[in-house]
Amino acid sequence: MGAGDLYYDPYDVEIDADPYPVYRRLRDEAPLYHNERLGFWGLSRYEDVVAALKDLKRLTSTKGDILEVVMAAPVMPPGIFINEDPPLHTIHRALVSRMFTPKKIKALEEKIRAFCAACLDPLVGGDRFDFVLDLGAELPMRTIGMLFGIPDSEQPSLRSTAQRALRNQPGKPLPVTKEKYFDGGNYGEYVKWRVDNPSDDIITELLTLEFTDLSGTVRTLTRKEVQIFVGVIAGAGVETTGRLFGWIGKVLAEHPDQRAELVADPTLIPRAVEELLRYEPPGPHVARYVTEDAEFHGQTVPAGSALLLMLSSANHDERQFPDSERFDIHRDFGQHVTFGHGAHFCLGSGLARLEGRIALEEVLKRWPDWEVDLSAARRAPTSTVRGWDSMPALIGRSV
Repeated sequence: MGAGDLYYDPYDVEIDADPYPVYRRLRDEAPLYHNERLGFWGLSRYEDVVAALKDLKRLTSTKGDILEVVMAAPVMPPGIFINEDPPLHTIHRALVSRMFTPKKIKALEEKIRAFCAACLDPLVGGDRFDFVLDLGAELPMRTIGMLFGIPDSEQPSLRSTAQRALRNQPGKPLPVTKEKYFDGGNYGEYVKWRVDNPSDDIITELLTLEFTDLSGTVRTLTRKEVQIFVGVIAGAGVETTGRLFGWIGKVLAEHPDQRAELVADPTLIPRAVEELLRYEPPGPHVARYVTEDAEFHGQTVPAGSALLLMLSSANHDERQFPDSERFDIHRDFGQHVTFGHGAHFCLGSGLARLEGRIALEEVLKRWPDWEVDLSAARRAPTSTVRGWDSMPALIGRSV
């Protein structure tokens, strides 16, 4: 096969099932790729992706970070901090970062572990367990609910709202219009309820803390700004983190020797979670809008273009990660790009790692071995995140 038959489409269901052979060809044959049919450019090598993530001058987030959004270029309301550049992004990120301090994340550990146990204990003694339906679809939603102080009865609604925002028809882009992208309206009731019922939670803190805005005015966030903040955090925390759990089940079933090592030595689990995040990142790519002509590999990407940064490909770049296609819980690697890089590095990365570690610890305590039933597994119908809606496992002996 020659370079002329090289084709990558982030919406193609067959490519998405196993994109890594195509990624390898892109890195070797077309490190700057242009899809003329869909009208986007793409970078696939680790070094290029990291440089692009740090390039705030030529590559902006203000038009969105999802390919369909960048190409539709809708008007962005203030407060979607992941779609802002400094100095506004710096101000808003500082506000949100106060919610994700190591101390606050650590304080959730016992609650997260208790919820894992409540999900898993009723299944002990049975012969099946679903990594997504029984745990992955529940735990991230509950964790975000704990942070926000959202009542348990309202949390399934939070999850469905987050999922609907990122779901597309298989093989087709997300339906995004120029007129409207996201205004946080679905979270308005939560915010209103907290105005009347303040507590020790993120929403209350966001409603009351003071900051200095771009004009130099000291003020609190408006209710609209708060509900947008809540929506952004919930979407990332529920849908993206939830995809990690299906990959935990599948990848460790495919590597039983390494799974046995984790059972024998649970101190290896944090490293295993890190390798899982590199090996099968739930968020396969992010996009940027090109503000001025930019040259990559001797070619010019014109201003006004959409540029796709292929995080999954970068994580498998053998130039950065030796023997990159091998899953290895002992890997001594540098920083993967699953959580991004630079100014837009994911604020919730510590929380995602905590959830993954606790979940894997609790699963392995109960079931040291399992096989996945791929014939019954269901892929999630979305190109924005990559993973499973169901990953059933046949569970072996209980400990």
